[in-house]
Amino acid sequence: MKKKSLFLIIFLCNAFVIVFAQKNPVKIFSDSLVKPRMRVIIDNDFGGDPDGLFELVQHLLSPSVEIRGIIGSHLRAGDFWDPSKETATHAKQKIEEVLSIMNLTNAYPVYQGSNFALENDSVAQKSDAVNAIVKEAMRDDTKLPLYVVCGAGLTDIASAYLLEPKIASRLTLIWIGGPEYIDLAPPPPNYTNLEYNLGIDIKAGQVIFNKSAIRLWQVPRNAYRQVMMPYSSLLLKVKTQGKIGEYLTANIERIMKTAIKYNFSVGELYIVGDSPLVLLTALQSSFEADPSSSKYVLKQCPLINNLGLYEVNNNGRNIRVYDELDVRLLLEDLYSKLALFNQHK
Repeated sequence: MKKKSLFLIIFLCNAFVIVFAQKNPVKIFSDSLVKPRMRVIIDNDFGGDPDGLFELVQHLLSPSVEIRGIIGSHLRAGDFWDPSKETATHAKQKIEEVLSIMNLTNAYPVYQGSNFALENDSVAQKSDAVNAIVKEAMRDDTKLPLYVVCGAGLTDIASAYLLEPKIASRLTLIWIGGPEYIDLAPPPPNYTNLEYNLGIDIKAGQVIFNKSAIRLWQVPRNAYRQVMMPYSSLLLKVKTQGKIGEYLTANIERIMKTAIKYNFSVGELYIVGDSPLVLLTALQSSFEADPSSSKYVLKQCPLINNLGLYEVNNNGRNIRVYDELDVRLLLEDLYSKLALFNQHK
């Protein structure tokens, strides 16, 4: 009986250590002054543009967020990044690749989202990722606010809402995507009407914008294009920071080399457009917590039509639309955290 009791005590102690460690397994500071201020679920198409990998690594190095899940989501059907029908599967593999390089295997729950977009705006694409979003949103045992941060299509969060509409009042969605609002910014030269991330799943965008009441912070194309990393900084401040720095750099250089094969040059800069997801969560102000160094306007949420364009919705809820981002803070934080991680690993 005594042996069984001792075994139980040891088991519970070990379980407590594991659970506690999973909340913040990365240690880049020498003390414990920074505590989690929010819960975050990360959802991104990590098998596509490598900008999502930068966002993932920076979030993993941010002790002010408690990462409750990482979701690999799908690309557009036949996308040039990955023309297969298993792009969410491959995205999950990229997450696991990053975690392995950073010695964080099994430190966080990793989920595969749907490999396919919504067929209509009424039926969810079911997946483990969707179930995880619903479960986390419906928790009543924590007061930490929940942010679902999406750097790609909206299939998984839209599906979660369709399965359980009550999540709308229990989270904030931060989305990198959508075209410019004509009263805020002109479109870029040679632009496409259909913005890339919205084009991954227009029906999912319609669920979130047209049907849901989810609190939404949107970073449209004119804003996320502001986050430009010079190749010089990539070489001096990223590549030099151990295996993960070399990995991130190699993924950008792979794109640069591929572009050259097709007689195209990306120039001296690369847009790491998913990284505002870190800026708007981990890098909120100390008091009256908010992304106070970035600027937004409150707009009535528009409708999204079948072409992926905005239409006026006089009954739309207010949403935040960011149009100016604190890029200096964002990139300086990335470079510093990579250096600290390289020192402490």
